[in-house]
Amino acid sequence: MNNATQNNSATTVAVPVPAKLAHVVLRTSQFQQMQDWYLRVLAARTIYADQGLAFLTYDEEHHRIALLNAPDLKPQAEGAAGVHHIAFTYATLGDLVITYERLRGLDIVPVYCTNHGPTTSLYYQDPDGNQIELQVDNFDTIEEATEFFYSEDFAENPIGVDFDPAVLAQRYHAGEGDAVIKRRTRIGRRGLDSLPLR
Repeated sequence: MNNATQNNSATTVAVPVPAKLAHVVLRTSQFQQMQDWYLRVLAARTIYADQGLAFLTYDEEHHRIALLNAPDLKPQAEGAAGVHHIAFTYATLGDLVITYERLRGLDIVPVYCTNHGPTTSLYYQDPDGNQIELQVDNFDTIEEATEFFYSEDFAENPIGVDFDPAVLAQRYHAGEGDAVIKRRTRIGRRGLDSLPLR
């Protein structure tokens, strides 16, 4: 159990923190299309669905994605405040490559791909325009990933280095080592203004 500590004048008290992020709920006017998309992209299954609500999961949780049917919603406005993306981590680079190839076979392709340093990430856009990040960790420990955040490389380029996922898949299938493929190259300055905002 993870607990944060809070200093009090007399004692130190353990403050409970969430055990996990349970689920994300999305409103949509494209109810069936969104169900189909998330079932395919996450290789998920439907736990419950009726005409107004769908619960989807890919693991032991009863739902990771919930969809609310709201037929009269307006499309998302370009440049509006809100969630930028939702990320899902795969256990291995191989799992990420297999997922990329499976989705490409379904004509679902990333809108952009970036090696952020701590992660190698493929970004997709669902039918409503929400971005979904499918990623793999590049470091073996949280300490190594945190250390990268304080590096000169991250200060110079906090966004990452874009890559072609087909080339990454070729390198993986050719037997190039995971650590080599996941190592981020230095490309010089790249600021937050280069981050796709949709």
